[in-house]
Amino acid sequence: MEFLINIRITWPEGMDPEHKDSVSQAERRRAAELAEAGHLVRMWRVPGRTDNWGLWRAADPTEMHAIISSLPVWPWMDVTVHALAVHPVDPKAAEV
Repeated sequence: MEFLINIRITWPEGMDPEHKDSVSQAERRRAAELAEAGHLVRMWRVPGRTDNWGLWRAADPTEMHAIISSLPVWPWMDVTVHALAVHPVDPKAAEV
């Protein structure tokens, strides 16, 4: 299954900068692992915000939740998940 996911990160005021940097580095490592495993397919930044949109893959919504909640930034994330279905006029669907 594919999922279009919006993640908004809200860091707490007064968060120790070293801790924030450590979490951010761990987040990048985990994202690379998820990309290598085929779960994180694409990622886009929202200019001027701490939002991103990503195309993710998982077997089902339960696995997708487990994947997203495994991210180190999870405690500071506001997540919106949209499960995607094949559209009959999708040019990529015709290629499969």
